[in-house]
Amino acid sequence: MSTICADVFDDTGEISLGGEALNFAMVISKYAHVDISLMGAVGDDDIGRKAVECIKARKTIDMSCVHMIDNGKTAANRIYHDSTGNRYFKEDSWDGGVYQDFKLSDIDKRKLQESDVVFINYYSPNFQEILRLKSEYGYQMAVDFDVVRDFSGLEEIVRQIDFTFFSGDEETLLVLKKWSEMYHGIFNATLADKGSVTFHNGKEYKIGAVPVKKIVDTTGCGDSYHAAFLASYLNNQDINMAMEEGSLAASNTLTFFGGFACE
Repeated sequence: MSTICADVFDDTGEISLGGEALNFAMVISKYAHVDISLMGAVGDDDIGRKAVECIKARKTIDMSCVHMIDNGKTAANRIYHDSTGNRYFKEDSWDGGVYQDFKLSDIDKRKLQESDVVFINYYSPNFQEILRLKSEYGYQMAVDFDVVRDFSGLEEIVRQIDFTFFSGDEETLLVLKKWSEMYHGIFNATLADKGSVTFHNGKEYKIGAVPVKKIVDTTGCGDSYHAAFLASYLNNQDINMAMEEGSLAASNTLTFFGGFACE
């Protein structure tokens, strides 16, 4: 949960469905051993209706907690690319639409009570409530901290998190290693073409990136990695296997525009 949006590619004019929650759900739903529920809100505009139809077509995603808001506008993110295919954003790229005001309903909370793991972005408007409900409902939490670099004050949060994901750099790796020696969780950093690193109980695991002949778009690459990593780890409890699965999924996503291909 809970980002479902339109990705608008400025250089081509193409509009595709995306958002971290939707990208994640579409990738992890391919794993037969995973039961996935998507939680979030879309507007009743063309993009929102297209998103609902796309999710329905996958058939393996429970969408009982995908809410269509009357007269609402689905969130949108305008994406720009540099010459190497890497994406970047401008100050006015993001339009939060109904995502910004999404509140958990009683139906959503019942679904959370039934869940084993909840995946959420640190910047989600619902993050603090999901963290608070964790101890009451008993689910594990997987959190994408993306490119957060202000680590002050995060220790109180990460000590409660089971799977911590960062888009990392050398400074991030030092912090994650330290946290892994202090707290129970799994701490992972993706490093673009340098692969990824995971720390658990102070031990370091490394894997290289899977080579791609031509990078078309990096949108959703991290989401694919996180989804595949969790799908593998929850099934096998093997960090190396999970990292390999994540890297394969990420490399596939690099070969097309958007975070997934809608069927």
